[in-house]
Amino acid sequence: MRITDLMIQETMIMDLQATTKAEAIDELIASLNRSGRINDPVLFKEMIYKREAESSTGIGGGIAMPHAKTTAVNEPTVVFAKSRKGLDFEALDDQPAHVFFMIAAPEGAGNTHLRTLAALSRLLIDSDFISQLMSTDTPAEVSALFDAKQAEAAEKEAAKEKAKAEKEANAASASTTGQQQNTSGVIVGNANSEDFVVAVTACPTGIAHTFMAEDALKKKAQEMGINIRVETNGSEGAQNVLTADEIARAKGVIVAADKNVEMARFDGKPVLQRPVSDGIRKSEELIRKAVNGDAPIYRSQGGNAKEEGASTGKISVGSKIYKDLMNGISHMLPFVVGGGILLAISFLFEQLASPENPIVQLLQTIGGGTGAFHFLIPVLAGFIAMSIGDRPALMPGMVGGLMAVNSNAGFLGGLAAGFLAGYVVIGLRKLFKGLPKAIDGLKPILLYPVFGLLIVGAISFYVFDPIFGSLNTWLVDALGNLGTGNAVLLGLLLGGMMSIDMGGPFNKAAYTFAIGVFTSSGNTDGAWMAAVMAGGMVPPLAIALATTFFKSKFTEQERKSGLTNYVLGFSFITEGAIPFAAADPLRVLTSCILGSAVAGGLTQLWSINVPAPHGGIFVAALANHALLFLLAVAIGSVISGLILGLWKKSPTLVK
Repeated sequence: MRITDLMIQETMIMDLQATTKAEAIDELIASLNRSGRINDPVLFKEMIYKREAESSTGIGGGIAMPHAKTTAVNEPTVVFAKSRKGLDFEALDDQPAHVFFMIAAPEGAGNTHLRTLAALSRLLIDSDFISQLMSTDTPAEVSALFDAKQAEAAEKEAAKEKAKAEKEANAASASTTGQQQNTSGVIVGNANSEDFVVAVTACPTGIAHTFMAEDALKKKAQEMGINIRVETNGSEGAQNVLTADEIARAKGVIVAADKNVEMARFDGKPVLQRPVSDGIRKSEELIRKAVNGDAPIYRSQGGNAKEEGASTGKISVGSKIYKDLMNGISHMLPFVVGGGILLAISFLFEQLASPENPIVQLLQTIGGGTGAFHFLIPVLAGFIAMSIGDRPALMPGMVGGLMAVNSNAGFLGGLAAGFLAGYVVIGLRKLFKGLPKAIDGLKPILLYPVFGLLIVGAISFYVFDPIFGSLNTWLVDALGNLGTGNAVLLGLLLGGMMSIDMGGPFNKAAYTFAIGVFTSSGNTDGAWMAAVMAGGMVPPLAIALATTFFKSKFTEQERKSGLTNYVLGFSFITEGAIPFAAADPLRVLTSCILGSAVAGGLTQLWSINVPAPHGGIFVAALANHALLFLLAVAIGSVISGLILGLWKKSPTLVK
């Protein structure tokens, strides 16, 4: 596929008018929108800025490559633009950008398109080619230049493949480490050099910087007479994967990546961990340090994917916590969605049949507390721990999360257990650092699991469990002592408590109190069930409304997850809001508590009774005032959704 099939002439801007980075992005997006290549310019712009927040796409040398991969794109497209005066694009070399390539890739871009985008990225390493682009005056000249350059590259590729095949056929005993090749998967460098390094390049989007860094490292290695093998971790996944033999032979390892890559295989090797941009602009420095072994020795057991002292680029404490948190949330989401939807379907069948129906019992077993939902907090805690302390932290983190579930500590207790487990393993790694090397192999299979589990389990048992358990008991007693004298006040309290921790002690205390009254005698048994059910339905519905009507405030993944919360909210499955609450507890919990409290208070103001312990909208018809019950839920959800939508910061502003 030709690059010019994606770089269509009608989108090209031969004289960019923008004078700032923001104006340039807007002008490029406008060109895409006019040509019908994108369907949601707001979403596309959000994803462009999200990528910019990770690292500037002003790669230096006068080039900027803003890019995004999103459902807002109809067809893969590259917008070419030139600025004669140049503008500040926050480039890595602090020089103005003159040539722009805005890459728009659809979420399901095919391999052919991705390979073409990779080919484009590799061409931009050639400074002479960039100079030729700057001298063009028309879109036709730009297209002709790219076609000629791609044809030339293809001819060279074919010639090298032919030469390689002939050499392999005629010289089976020749050394395979000195091939003067520059094709993917082939060692590049000097046939007479014994210096050999390996590298991995990766960026979050995987459609530009990954391949530019690969090509820059290969070209510089060839100039320096050093053999190199480069693995790319792009949109198609890992390509040209390094073999165990190559890693063992390498004098050093370069990891130029802005996302997680498989690191355990480099255990014991000198490893340079740098941003992918360094692979593009500092390739000579990286190769020289790798050859000389001028890099920290990487140890995978119990580490946090970085050897102490490694140069990996600065990252703030807040960003590190957020990264670890999102690792747990992303792994928990499938359990929330899968289990929640099956539970919602079971509630529907329960109304059509009966609680004893085999289908109802099957769905509730698979999705509920003994199935998918049983793993929510353990998975959250385990993968938070793993993000911090690598694989040895996974098990103690999951056990700590499970203990939080069993002790009613809820997702807040799970968060604490996850972070605790991760840093406990890091501490153990430092503690056992001085042990004889002969027992290094025992650390990941014996020392870290045993001591990590013991420490995390003990702290959970003696600190988390008593605190949250006592809190739960106190809350139930306190609610019972309140009585029913002020129904509206108690409704406000019960409704708000359903949102405080969404399954933790506060939530369970409110629900337990309502169940206790529900199972006792009297004609108002369902009054408190109405309050807790309305309060529990509000959080997921509020999340769904906020992600629908305040799209720019949420990432694409959050919007997709938000849609499932409509189903979960209508079904009284509060846990659907947990991933959002864990990611942004202050805004999400505060917003939901206020709306839930209003919904719970309204059920008492309007004297609503719901004689069912669960079911949400599926049991609303059983209420004495069904429409008023739904209205209370709607009002509370709208209040929470509005507060959250207005309060939450846009992800484009997060640096």
